[in-house]
Amino acid sequence: MTESLTARVALVTGASRGIGRAIALALARAGADVAVNYLEREADAQATAGQIRALGRRAEAFQADVSRTVEVAGLVEQVGHQFGRIDILVNNAGIALRRGLDELTEDDFDRTLLVNLKSAFLCTQAVFPGMRERAWGRIINISSGAARGAGVVGAHYNASKAGMEGLTRGYAARLARDGVTVNAVAPSLIETDMTGPLRAENAARIPVGRMGTGDEVAMAVVMVAGNGYMTGQTVQVNGGLHFN
Repeated sequence: MTESLTARVALVTGASRGIGRAIALALARAGADVAVNYLEREADAQATAGQIRALGRRAEAFQADVSRTVEVAGLVEQVGHQFGRIDILVNNAGIALRRGLDELTEDDFDRTLLVNLKSAFLCTQAVFPGMRERAWGRIINISSGAARGAGVVGAHYNASKAGMEGLTRGYAARLARDGVTVNAVAPSLIETDMTGPLRAENAARIPVGRMGTGDEVAMAVVMVAGNGYMTGQTVQVNGGLHFN
């Protein structure tokens, strides 16, 4: 049995498209109201919010660069004003700059860690005090199989996702007694508009014979959000590509 998410409030970063959108919609189907964060794709974010409202849940789109401290503070304040609180945080915002070792620059490395890792830190720091005060919270970080394997993006991406899983365990250990769980969900080779032209080649590598979907990643997020006993874990969604 999972805990009900009815009337819980979720903030999903990078929720205008792809996996983020799928997560936002899945949480709404599970009963949560959803704050849809986006950086640039306002029309897509508004469409996601509209789909959530069509499911009978509250939803609003909020623009913010979650790699910037001031903007995260403003985002959390706006969501709190609109919805009253944040019960579930999904740190999904991220970038995947494909770079070989010979072309990888310091700027690529810094930007990747800023967007993929620092954003998760900033958002978590901003929301956990309220969760701890209410003795209930779920923080879910969207990692990647690249945290453990070679991946296809680059060493900078590996580092950002491995760091995210370390961050997950660090917060989990320190918030468990406060009713706040912190977990990661690590998808690999998911079919989205960011996947690129190598879908058939990638699918051939996967034991189940196909790439995953955003909805399948979202199912894992909802499961984690409804489980008050699981914390500090990474749930892999990868079609059997590799195992813990």
